[in-house]
Amino acid sequence: MHRYLVASQLLLSFSPLVSSYTWSFTTTPQQCATLSLQISGSGSPPYSVLVIPYGPTPLPNNTEVRTIVYQQFDGSSTSTSFQLKYPSTSQFVAVVSDSTGFGSGGTSVAGYVMSSTDSSCFNPNTTVMPDFPFNIVPTNQVVQCNASRLWWDPTQVEGTPSFQGVIPGGQSFSIPEGSITQVSNEGTGFSWIPSVREGTTLIIVAGDDRGLGTGGSGFYSVAPGIFPNSSCLTTTSPSSTIGSPAGGTYPTSPSSTDTSSGTSSSSGSSKTNVGAIVGGIIGGLAALVILALAGFYFIRRKTATKVTKERPVDLFQGDPEDDHDSAPGELGNYYRPEPFLATEPAETSPMVGGEEGRAGTAMSGSRYGTSDRRQSTFGSFSDMRSTTPDYEMGITGGTIPSSSRKSPTPRQLRPINIIQHDDAGAADEQAEGQPDTVELPPAYTNIRKPVTN
Repeated sequence: MHRYLVASQLLLSFSPLVSSYTWSFTTTPQQCATLSLQISGSGSPPYSVLVIPYGPTPLPNNTEVRTIVYQQFDGSSTSTSFQLKYPSTSQFVAVVSDSTGFGSGGTSVAGYVMSSTDSSCFNPNTTVMPDFPFNIVPTNQVVQCNASRLWWDPTQVEGTPSFQGVIPGGQSFSIPEGSITQVSNEGTGFSWIPSVREGTTLIIVAGDDRGLGTGGSGFYSVAPGIFPNSSCLTTTSPSSTIGSPAGGTYPTSPSSTDTSSGTSSSSGSSKTNVGAIVGGIIGGLAALVILALAGFYFIRRKTATKVTKERPVDLFQGDPEDDHDSAPGELGNYYRPEPFLATEPAETSPMVGGEEGRAGTAMSGSRYGTSDRRQSTFGSFSDMRSTTPDYEMGITGGTIPSSSRKSPTPRQLRPINIIQHDDAGAADEQAEGQPDTVELPPAYTNIRKPVTN
């Protein structure tokens, strides 16, 4: 018993998808040519067909010459014909209804208008307009399960307007009208909650007592909204039809022959999808190659910087990148020793030279090395380096009477800094108990200037 209940519920849920009749085009849609339809099955007459322009106009300057066609069948007739006043390469969607409701016969996919030699049915320089415009709030948006307001100017409408929802290749339906209210800056209208799934292409058609489509149409793609809401969706919510779209055989693209199956749009769509997939794969591979090259560049740069930082500095040998290669064991240009240059010694007066023999010997050596010549106390003062005045004054052993000899004016001393470099390596440790050795280059201070007559 439970199995039969489930089966009956499934049949009821899909009942809107099943129609007791079908319809098809009996002629090929052509520019300014006659378009014919035929009903098959047991519908409930009278029948009607609504043809809605689809997509942009193909005419220059965006001139729109297509109007919505609402064609009613005569009495209980199952066929009808009318002139299709659409330019070639344009598209349209057709919806067939009977007395049971709008869209009961199904909706076609976007049909394609073929070319012809007749172009007298429209003016390519004049744009057509609907009898009254309608508006939707939020502007140009239809959001799944979120309230929208449809409104119009009552002074332009005859009777009560009606609205229909058309899904190309899917289910079409009448939009239920709620309480009609007046809103400031929004005219007369009502609120509607679209129970249409997100991503669905939806065409809203407006009409009044003059017929369906007199208020024009609007093209929308149902959006999920910032906060998606699916509380209004049910198994009977409008969607694409399962199976082949209505309309039978008709052209759906420029590449079609004179006639093609309505399902050919699906194959054309699949070709387009294949091209898009191939393009996406190629683009993805190109992006991966670019990312790989960028990663290789940054890794190489980081490695080079790390090696440069970790390479030890050789103070004696130049870098491998230097142009000059030093011989093994040879010091670099910045570490070759240079002679120590002292200031020029002061001239000793003749009196000092004469008194040299009478003065006692002040010292026979110093901490700068042993001297082989004997110097007077006064001579030592004037000839010794100017860099060690305190030491020399400390070893003279007495004072020199100013009355016995005339001394020259001592030179003005200047400060000199002696810098000991230890970047060539640690100094050798002296053996315990051995005196420290200080090595300095020769001073060249004992060179006398030639005496000129």
